[in-house]
Amino acid sequence: MSLEAPQKANSRSIRLLSTEAGRPAWSKASVAGRVHPRQLAFSLPHAESLSRDNFLEGPSNAAGLGLIDSWPEWPNRIMWLAGPEGSGKSHLAAIWAEDAGARSTTANALIPASVPGALATGALVVEDLKAKEFDERAVFHLMNLAREDGAYVLFTGREVPAALDIELRDLRSRLRAVPVISLLPPDDQLFRGLIIKFCADHQLAVDETVVSYLATRLERSSAAARQAVELLDSEALRLGRPVTRALAAELLRDA
Repeated sequence: MSLEAPQKANSRSIRLLSTEAGRPAWSKASVAGRVHPRQLAFSLPHAESLSRDNFLEGPSNAAGLGLIDSWPEWPNRIMWLAGPEGSGKSHLAAIWAEDAGARSTTANALIPASVPGALATGALVVEDLKAKEFDERAVFHLMNLAREDGAYVLFTGREVPAALDIELRDLRSRLRAVPVISLLPPDDQLFRGLIIKFCADHQLAVDETVVSYLATRLERSSAAARQAVELLDSEALRLGRPVTRALAAELLRDA
């Protein structure tokens, strides 16, 4: 099992652009046909800050932030943070891991033999728990050992435990008893803030016209904003142009 530090870095390798048919799932917009296939765009690695000060709060994630800020006065030592891709689960988990001294692992990396070591600090983040993609025995062992040791565990997943198809009956019962805090898609103000944040993470200087253009044309999700900014960054670098509304309009067309 690979235990990760609370802070994590994102870096993009060489991007291979294509004009294959079909729209990307992240947006109501699709890449314009003028983007040439097999063009390589190089980008330097960038670090996304997962600190508490860098977390953008809004009505959609207030309950999740409240959970993190209320630790160790949780209603249960094992909690579940649910929400769609890019809703802020990993950022909140990183904030909590820093505060609680927790280790972090992905659900599919957890095996029974690694459970005691994973809980060595008395707190653990288990991210991205999906049905059929993790060792049920390991998670069951983890929950039992956490209860015996009085350890804290924070699960994250796109679905709530009740929606998961779990084969082990005892594990299914245990997971469904875990209190769930759900994150919702961002409202308009938070969505615009996320676009600005991702541009800052990429060290992109953009004006209000770019932000407004993206905010009104993308699917209302953090994942859509992130991927749109990455596309703009890579294409601006490839073309040797600044990120402007005109460039955004060239790359994205109305649904």
